[in-house]
Amino acid sequence: MKTRSLRIGFFLYLITYVMFILSENNSIANNFLSEIRDVSIHQDRLRFRKNLERLGEIMAYEISKTLEFEESEIRTPLQNTKVNTIQNHPILISILRAALPFYQGFSNFFDHASSGFIGAYRAKETSSLHEVNIDLDYLATPALDGKELILIDPMLATGKSFIKSVEALLQNGTPKMIHLASIIAAPEGINYIKESMSIPFKIWTCALDEKLNSKSYIIPGLGDAGDLAFGEKL
Repeated sequence: MKTRSLRIGFFLYLITYVMFILSENNSIANNFLSEIRDVSIHQDRLRFRKNLERLGEIMAYEISKTLEFEESEIRTPLQNTKVNTIQNHPILISILRAALPFYQGFSNFFDHASSGFIGAYRAKETSSLHEVNIDLDYLATPALDGKELILIDPMLATGKSFIKSVEALLQNGTPKMIHLASIIAAPEGINYIKESMSIPFKIWTCALDEKLNSKSYIIPGLGDAGDLAFGEKL
């Protein structure tokens, strides 16, 4: 099969791969993104969590444009009128713990969506990208067969937690489409996902950063999103 790529606006199209980078176009989202990066601001945990939530709402709005809609008729106080509404609400999957505020933004907009939760995290500190291991010790989801699924994690670094999560999710059914939603992504993680995913997917991120450092943290990044949102862990 011939691979074809085409750049249109925000989107990079490959056969089963689509990427959306929110910061490529100026909007109020840039203010929220700036505040969660800025060391003089992001130590305010309440503000940090609120900005993650706001970015989740903005990203949910963008993703909603790609979903299937159907026409229905409603009654206003004056007459009947036709409206287009989402045909099937997506399933929201949050990767604990850092994703919780970001997930809340999606939940605010997709208020009829079912949700699932995954406990996936780095097994230990490592000195190179290839040594990063992911532990997964919690999974609770609804049935996923044929669904649009939004997998939510603010940091797409190595991409390994996303892939490990997808592999675990498939035991509960095969989604029609997986939307991988992050706030900041690294090129290495995107490449790993492209090489590892076997079903149609789309990557949504607010910013595509420069690279990973020797410990596989995103540069320039913002630090540890979970610690900034909830405090340092042991």
